[in-house]
Amino acid sequence: MTTAQQLIALLKSHVEGDDEQFLTIALQAAANEARRGHGNVAVQLRELVDEARAGKNRDRARKNAPVPLTQPRGDLAGLVTVRYTDIRIASMVLPPGLDDRLKRVIREQRQQHKLRGHGLTPRRKLLLIGPPGSGKTMTAAALAGELHIPLFTVQLDGLMTKFMGETASKLRLVFTAMAETKGVYFFDEFDAIGAKRAERNDVGEIRRVLNSFLQFLEEDESEGLVVAATNHPELLDPALFRRFDDVIEYALPTNEVAEKILRARLSTFDTKGLDWTAAVTEGAGLSQAEMSRAAADAAKLAVLDDRKRITLDDLVTTIAERKGATL
Repeated sequence: MTTAQQLIALLKSHVEGDDEQFLTIALQAAANEARRGHGNVAVQLRELVDEARAGKNRDRARKNAPVPLTQPRGDLAGLVTVRYTDIRIASMVLPPGLDDRLKRVIREQRQQHKLRGHGLTPRRKLLLIGPPGSGKTMTAAALAGELHIPLFTVQLDGLMTKFMGETASKLRLVFTAMAETKGVYFFDEFDAIGAKRAERNDVGEIRRVLNSFLQFLEEDESEGLVVAATNHPELLDPALFRRFDDVIEYALPTNEVAEKILRARLSTFDTKGLDWTAAVTEGAGLSQAEMSRAAADAAKLAVLDDRKRITLDDLVTTIAERKGATL
C-alpha cells in the first residue's frame, strides 16, 4: 500500500498546483507497490502517469500555439483592430531598468500557472507613460509578440461618441471581448478616457465613461493584458493609477540608448570611423522613434547615391530635418 508520507506528499503537491511533483510521487508509489509484489497496481499507476504527462504536453503545445486570430465583428469591428506581431523585446533598444521590468511581465505571464497555484496573480494591467515616440506602442506590440497572442488596438475615435451612455456601452463590449479572446488590449492616448474628472467641462458623459472604465478594469479577470498608454500622465485621474498592476515610465533616450539605436539601424552599412558621439549630440532631444527615422533617412541618402558608407554629414542632415519636423 502507498505510505502515509506519500499520501501527504501527493495531497500537498496537488494543493500547491505542482503537477510534476504530483506525478513524480505517483511513480514512487508505483515503485513501492512493485516491491510489495502488487505488479498490476504498479503497472496501472505508471500507465496513468504516462497518460497524464502526454496530456500535459498536448496542453502545453496548445498554450504555446498562437491564439487563433478572429477579426472583430458587429459593433466591435468599429472599436478595435487586431493583428499578429513579430516584434520582440530583444528588437527594442531599452535602458536596463525598463528592459528588466518588461521581461518580468513576460516571465510572470509565461509562468502564471505557478503564481496562481500559490494564490498569486501575474502582472497584466499596465500603464505606460512618457513622451511621444519613446516606445510605448512598440512595447504593446512586443508583449503580444513575446506571448504569441493577438494585439487588439482600441480605436478611441470609435469608442467616444456624443450620445450619452453609448460610450460606456461600447467600452463594455471591449471588456467582454477580453474575457472571450486572450490578447494584448492596447488603449493609446488613454488620457482621452482617463483625464481627471474634476477638470473636464463635459463632466456628465466623460465622468460616466471613466467610472465605467474603472469598474470594468477592477472586475476584469481575463487572461490577457490590458495596456494603456499616455503622453500626458499629469492629466490622468489619480484613481486610475491604483487600478493598474504596474506603471512603467518611458523617457527620451540617453546618449547610450541613442547611439545603440543609430548603430542598430545602420548595421548593414559601412560606418567605420563615424563619430557616433557627435551624431548623438546633434540628436539630443529627439525621441527613440525620431532617432530611428533619422538613421533610416541617412541610409536612404547613401543608397540613392550608390554608397555603402554612412557619413556624419548624412546623419547631421537627417537629424536636423527631423528636428525641424517636430517643431
